[in-house]
Amino acid sequence: MHLPDRFLPEKIVLRSLTPADAAPLARLADNKKIWDNLRDYIPFPYRESDARAFIAHVLKEKPQQTFAISHEGVLCGVTGLVAQQDVYRRSAEMGFWLGEPYHGRGIATRAVALITAYAFKELKLVRVFASVFDHNTASMRVLEKNGYLKEGIFRKAVYKNGRLLDEHRYAILNEAAL
Repeated sequence: MHLPDRFLPEKIVLRSLTPADAAPLARLADNKKIWDNLRDYIPFPYRESDARAFIAHVLKEKPQQTFAISHEGVLCGVTGLVAQQDVYRRSAEMGFWLGEPYHGRGIATRAVALITAYAFKELKLVRVFASVFDHNTASMRVLEKNGYLKEGIFRKAVYKNGRLLDEHRYAILNEAAL
């Protein structure tokens, strides 16, 4: 499939995942390069049965916090929020990933803008944060382009692929809610 060099931001949307997304989701997520930047609770290899279970789980969310990243109806990746609890209840951790064919095209930047706006406007959150492994400079750039600020580096806080990694923590505040 031929992909244009840069997608038009208005053509990138967040939408609900559907059972029909299981096969394309599995194809995109079953990639070691993608998994190297994700939490270990996401299986690798990633099979269609994993995608079906994930979709069934997120369809139960109330309110919705997990979305397909789509360009012109084509599933490109996933983004979501993990609402925090107790005294952190006005915050959420945000995560995102794109299938490798969609890297470097501005899709992640637009998706992060959309999920952040959703967090602030619809969920009325005050703070959204994201954690990035030290080798994932592309994700750091995506966050910075969206106004997220690096709050700190948690030294050797992540154990992934048999290695200790630094975790870079980024956050953005909903200034209108302060």
